[in-house]
Amino acid sequence: MKSFFNLLWRFQALPEAQLIAALSRDINVNDMLATLLIQRGITNYAKAKEYFRPDIAMLHDPFLMSDMDIAVARLNKAIENNEKILVYGDYDVDGTTAVAMMYLFIKSIHPHVEYYIPDRYAEGYGLSRLSIDYAATQGISLMITLDCGIKSTENIKYGNEKGIDFIVCDHHTPGLELPPALAILDPKKSHCKYPYKELSGCGVGFKLIQAYSTSHGIAWDKVVPFIEFAAISIGADIVPITGENRILTHWGIKIINDNPSPGVLAITRAAGIKKSLNIHHVVFGLAPRINAAGRIGHGSAAVKMLISPTADEAEQYANILNDNNSSRKDLDSHIAEEAIALIEAQPDFKNLKSSVICKPDWHKGVIGIVASRCIEKYYRPTIVLTETHGILSGSARSVAGFDVYHAIEQCADVLLQYGGHMYAAGLTLEKHNLELFKQKFEQVVSATITKEQQSASIQVDMEVPFSYVNTKCFDIIKQMEPFGPGNMTPIFCTRHVLVLPKSGVVGNNHLKLYLKDTNSGIVLDGVMWEAGHLLPKILNKHVEIAYSIQENEYRGNVTLQLLVRDIMYKE
Repeated sequence: MKSFFNLLWRFQALPEAQLIAALSRDINVNDMLATLLIQRGITNYAKAKEYFRPDIAMLHDPFLMSDMDIAVARLNKAIENNEKILVYGDYDVDGTTAVAMMYLFIKSIHPHVEYYIPDRYAEGYGLSRLSIDYAATQGISLMITLDCGIKSTENIKYGNEKGIDFIVCDHHTPGLELPPALAILDPKKSHCKYPYKELSGCGVGFKLIQAYSTSHGIAWDKVVPFIEFAAISIGADIVPITGENRILTHWGIKIINDNPSPGVLAITRAAGIKKSLNIHHVVFGLAPRINAAGRIGHGSAAVKMLISPTADEAEQYANILNDNNSSRKDLDSHIAEEAIALIEAQPDFKNLKSSVICKPDWHKGVIGIVASRCIEKYYRPTIVLTETHGILSGSARSVAGFDVYHAIEQCADVLLQYGGHMYAAGLTLEKHNLELFKQKFEQVVSATITKEQQSASIQVDMEVPFSYVNTKCFDIIKQMEPFGPGNMTPIFCTRHVLVLPKSGVVGNNHLKLYLKDTNSGIVLDGVMWEAGHLLPKILNKHVEIAYSIQENEYRGNVTLQLLVRDIMYKE
């Protein structure tokens, strides 16, 4: 059997039958749903209640985070003494939502606050020296960094010399040396006892807001609306949607659907989202447009939209971001073609375990997206570099299970700077070190990547007959949202499926399928994107399918259909 998308089908381990039976009985669901829940760590009634009913009251005490008391005291001192505060953040979605959130909160209780988003091209990633010089000239005595700062040791020293205190709110992995900030809020910091380690940068900022509000008597209903920013950051930054992130995402999406801020409403409309928004819309609709501000123009446009007090003002900025996103699509499509050509031009490229490619004139704002496109073509850790002011800067993306940040860290001696996550990182280096870096990175990847990590795969939860696909089952699956890392959309497999003759090609090379489970005789319809040319090979033949379940609305009628992720067929 051949996979249409050349994917390995990896099946989740099935729980023990007695565990399935016990949970099924306790919460009154069928075996399939009980299995899905156990696979996600939901093993009893209490955990199921927390999972299906995320409660804001379950958020952790923010003062469990190391340095939180210091951060709150310093922020309070700045407010009491009428000091000028500068809120600083990265130019991506996590950074700009965090800056907008923190700026709006402080502005509501203190008039002397500004925000600063660095220019991707003039200043690069992280806390910039240019911003510190600006702060010093403006008489700013406190800077709050969001989604960055944990590795800005030298620049924070520089700021200290100019009389500026720093509160760092970050979620990236710290280096060996922590910066000399007055307070460092980062759950990944060693010895930090905060129970949940996977907050986004905006999420860490929200914990500071929560802590300040709790200790200064600010009503909780004044704080809750800021959760919409945290939810967008969580979806965009691809952090696990588990634990506290699940609570923040659940309630943030509810706020966006029920009572969004003008800026969030404007970008939702610009993305063409008319129905109830879900995490899919955040990842593929909102995030690219907010990101486009810093990729094509300046990231401050995203903040201006998010803090807009009126719908009209927010709409103006949302339209700018929408136009930027269209330009971004054209750019990354063109550059991706060039990048793939460079990969294929490398000597012995088919035997390489990694890809490191560089072209000086590539647009810095889209190289991360291009790296992802390259992985879709050649499934290996990929770094795409361009040149800015004589220095090479790049974005790295990884494959499932491989820690690209750790691999880059092992090449630190030939780098100027690096930072990021397991699956996405950034780095800078001098041009003369490019070939040496390529060699070292390839050596590290070759020595550590596993055979399984070198093949694209699809994670299948379990094999089921079509009789399990019904409205009652789907209604419970919907309650398992929001989906994302750590809580992925359930994927099922059914074998012995006949592709009925009335199946056909629709739209732009998509398949409209009518599928019969030959064991039960049940017929279901499904769709499979960008697979029209597969039809002659499967029509009226038996196949195996991997799929998720979704709703299809047509002329007011809502029915269930299968979203087919892959098909196994005989050539």
